[in-house]
Amino acid sequence: MRTTLIACLCCLFGINTFAQSHDLEEAYQNIESKVIEWRRDIHQNPELSNREFKTAAKIAAHLTSLGIEVQTGVAHTGVVGILKGDSPGKTVALRADIDALPVYERNDLPFKSTVTSEFLGEKVGVMHACGHDTHTAILMGVAEVMANNKDKINGTIKFIFQPAEEGPPPGEEGGAKLMVKEGVLKNPDVDAIFGLHINSQTPVGMIRYKSGGTMAAAQSFTINVKGKQAHGSRPWAGVDPILISAKIIDGLQTIISRETELTNEAAVITVGKIKSGVRFNIIPESAEMLGTIRTLDYDMKDKLNKRMMEMVPAIAKAYGGEATIEIKDATDITYNEPKLVSAMLPTLIRVAGESNVVEQKAITGAEDFSYFQREVPGFFFFLGGMTPGNTESFGHHTPDFIIDDSGLILGVKALTELSLDYLNKS
Repeated sequence: MRTTLIACLCCLFGINTFAQSHDLEEAYQNIESKVIEWRRDIHQNPELSNREFKTAAKIAAHLTSLGIEVQTGVAHTGVVGILKGDSPGKTVALRADIDALPVYERNDLPFKSTVTSEFLGEKVGVMHACGHDTHTAILMGVAEVMANNKDKINGTIKFIFQPAEEGPPPGEEGGAKLMVKEGVLKNPDVDAIFGLHINSQTPVGMIRYKSGGTMAAAQSFTINVKGKQAHGSRPWAGVDPILISAKIIDGLQTIISRETELTNEAAVITVGKIKSGVRFNIIPESAEMLGTIRTLDYDMKDKLNKRMMEMVPAIAKAYGGEATIEIKDATDITYNEPKLVSAMLPTLIRVAGESNVVEQKAITGAEDFSYFQREVPGFFFFLGGMTPGNTESFGHHTPDFIIDDSGLILGVKALTELSLDYLNKS
C-alpha cells in the first residue's frame, strides 16, 4: 500500500518513482577518502559566521578546478557553483552551511580544533560543534561527482555554500535570508532545493525526515517592564516590576497550555533571562526579560505573537505598571513540501535501504534553510553521524560533539541521487 501511494504521488509530481541508481558507485568509492580529508581539514580550521574567508577560498578553488562556474562573496563569504548538464532541464539547488561556533573543543581527535577568536568582545574557542564541516565536505564531494558526470544531468545544479547559518554577528546581515535577498535562487531560477543536517545521535547509515513542518520558526522577544522604585520594606509605596514580570511569565505559559491547539503542532515560549534590581532591600524601577518563541505552523505563529502583544501590556497595567514587548524573527519554519517529500522518498529508500529511512517527529530547534523553502519547494533531512552501537553520544553545540566520518558518503549519495532523480524525471 505504501509503495502504491508513493508511486501515485510521484506520478503527480512528475518524478520517475522507480529510477535506478545512476551507475555512480565507483565514483562514490573514489570520492569518499577525499570527502573525509576535506572534512577534517575544515574541522581543524573553523571560522565563525560571516568570517569564513579561508573556508570559502577552499570551496571556490575546488569548484573552479572542476570547471564549475563560481560566484564568491555572496552574502559576504558565501560561494555558489553552477553546473549545467549536457541536456537542458530544470534547476535544482543543494545547500551546505559553512560556519562554526564559539565553542572550545574538548576531545582527543587528531584533527581537533585549537583555533581561538573573538566573539562579542570575548576570547573564545572556535569549533565545528554542529557538523557544518561535514555538510561542506559532502557538498564538495557531490560537486566533484556531478562535474565528472555531466552527461547524466538533464538541467542545472546550483551548489550553495552558505555562511552564517548560526546567525550573523550583531549589526550585520547574513545567512540564508541575505542569500535570498541577493538573488541566490535566481539566474537560473531554482525549481527545488535539497539540504541535509548531520546528527550525532542518529546511527551512521540512517536518514530521518518529516513531511511538512520539520523544524521550528525561531523568534526572540524582549519585554521591558516599568514600575515605581520604593524601599523594600514599603512595597505599597512602589510598583514592583519583578512581581509584574512573574505574572507576565505565568501569563505567557497559559497561551501555550490553554490557548494553543498542541495536537496540531508543538509550540514553545521560553523566558531565558530576567534582569532587574541592584540591592536586596530596594524594589527596582524596571525589569527586562529576554526569551524565545518556537512554532511549527504559520497560523499558530501569528496567533501566539498577537496574544503576546495583547497580554504583556495588559498584565502590567493590571498591577499598576507598564510594559512593552518587541518580537524579532530569527528563522522561519523549516517546511518540507509534502508532494516533494513523497516524490523523493523512493530515492532515499534506494540509497539507504527502506529500514534505514525513518519518519521522525518535528524538532523545536531551528534552521535558516527555511528561508530558501519560503521561496521554492524544499526537502531538508537528517543524516546519521553516530557510530553504530555507541552507548553515549554528545549533543550538538557542545564541546564533546563528535561525528563518525563513515557516515559522510551516504550524504554524498543521497544529495547526488536526489538531484539526478529530480532533474531526470520522466
